[in-house]
Amino acid sequence: MAASEELEKETLQSPIAETGNRHDEEEKSPVNEPGPAEAEVEKDNNNDSDNGGAVLQPSGTRTSTVEYSVFSKNLKRYVVVTASWAGFFSPLSSQIYFPSLNTLAADLNVSISLINLTLTSYMIFQGIAPVFIGDFADKAGRRPAYLICFTIYIGANIGLALQNSYAALFVLRCLQSAGSSSTIALSSGVVADVSTVAERGSYMGFVTAGSLLGPSLGPVIGGLLAQYLGWRAIFWFLVILAAAWLVPFVIFFPETARKVVGNGSIPPPPWNMSLSSYLKTRKISEADRAAVESTIDPRSRKLSFPNPLPTLAIVLQKDTSLLLLSNAIMFAGFYDVAAAIPSIFRESYNLSDLQIGLCYLPFGVGSSLASIINGKFLDYNYRRIATQLGLPVVRNRQTDLKNFPIEKARLQIAFPLIFLSSCLVIAFGWCLNYVVHLAAPTTILFFLGLCLTGSFNTVSTLLIDLYPNAAATATASNNITRCLLGAGATAVIEPMLTSMGRGWCFTFIAFVMMSTTSMLVVIIRYGPKWREERRVRHEEGDVERGGRR
Repeated sequence: MAASEELEKETLQSPIAETGNRHDEEEKSPVNEPGPAEAEVEKDNNNDSDNGGAVLQPSGTRTSTVEYSVFSKNLKRYVVVTASWAGFFSPLSSQIYFPSLNTLAADLNVSISLINLTLTSYMIFQGIAPVFIGDFADKAGRRPAYLICFTIYIGANIGLALQNSYAALFVLRCLQSAGSSSTIALSSGVVADVSTVAERGSYMGFVTAGSLLGPSLGPVIGGLLAQYLGWRAIFWFLVILAAAWLVPFVIFFPETARKVVGNGSIPPPPWNMSLSSYLKTRKISEADRAAVESTIDPRSRKLSFPNPLPTLAIVLQKDTSLLLLSNAIMFAGFYDVAAAIPSIFRESYNLSDLQIGLCYLPFGVGSSLASIINGKFLDYNYRRIATQLGLPVVRNRQTDLKNFPIEKARLQIAFPLIFLSSCLVIAFGWCLNYVVHLAAPTTILFFLGLCLTGSFNTVSTLLIDLYPNAAATATASNNITRCLLGAGATAVIEPMLTSMGRGWCFTFIAFVMMSTTSMLVVIIRYGPKWREERRVRHEEGDVERGGRR
């Protein structure tokens, strides 16, 4: 019991103020006077305080006087786009060699069942590896974590291109997954480092799109390479693509981890510096530099062996457990649709592997649009609720979320997206059941990509809002839950299709997806209360540790 409490104190950083010390802010920062809207909400909350609801008191909400990030807008865009590109590698590597499975089985003289085990092992490592790398990245910084991941990834792909045995294929696929899978968690961490809660939705949209474009483009690229150059060309292509990402990263990508560089004004240790960091310095006043340095706990820079327990601690929290479960169910529905396409489209429409790969493109296009549209809606809804409560939204200044209903601001967007996604899955299943024209299911895939990506982006953004100081670790918790549930979903989809039929199978999946809205209602209702309880436990732990010192 004592160990779990200590773990929570260390890991579950206060999900309230993302920069600045609250006690220092009370002494140094001007307090916003409550407006009429705030007073009204506070009055209403007093009436709800006895019924288990979330007690919101916006009049106590403050905006930091220190810049949240000293990075320019263009530099922010660069780091987010680079992080999004990095997050593209994990799902791309998972899907890109699908068209060559039969050829691989023949060349290595093994059964398709054994080749399929490399898919299962890839997904398992896809869930496990970020648990370790996420914790390491939150402590040591993003750059060292990225360099470790891509070194492993490039080495594994070179080995895969040269190997001639099933054992080597199996082991190297695990290494390939371990190297690439953490990039999604790191991408979310980068967004949390450079963006305030008011602008985070737009940035998270790009990161989510990168991770969802892989399943759409992977089969197409893999089919083209395997058909014209052979299956080894797939892995050489991944080596070249990863190197094209890594070279500019080494030269230009700045360290963003807030435990290492604060808001970007604190010089990082040598191993965290990019080459360009030696050639230029950032401009910031000495007063702002001192203010930011005072927010960095020296203990946060102390490195330790990557610990998976912080990720598990996040999974077990009341609000995040419901949030992660709802997101994992939606992802499982996505995996079911994606996994069913090859066999059904081949059987019903007599398509080749390359043609089947092209059928994933509408989903990718929908995902790309969702990355732009949904992010704008998230930022708009945050500003709308902040305005209703009379709270200022200042560019590049972080707002203390202690008394702000961030759960409501984010999840309001998710309800229509989940409902539409569920309806589209039902329509998709019955189109396949009656083998209607191919244009119908592919059009549905476009809108499904639009809605599903929007719901994923909404949950991912809220998760980072709740754990801004451990964003990579929090995203790793999201990754492990959705990968494990997704692995189970892909394992049972074929038996379900056989026993239930296409129409009723996808109808059942859709109703399971729709059930996640009940979890989101609970989070909106009780999430602020649970979040405040977690903050109090954390602050009490700080006081207790300070007393022991």
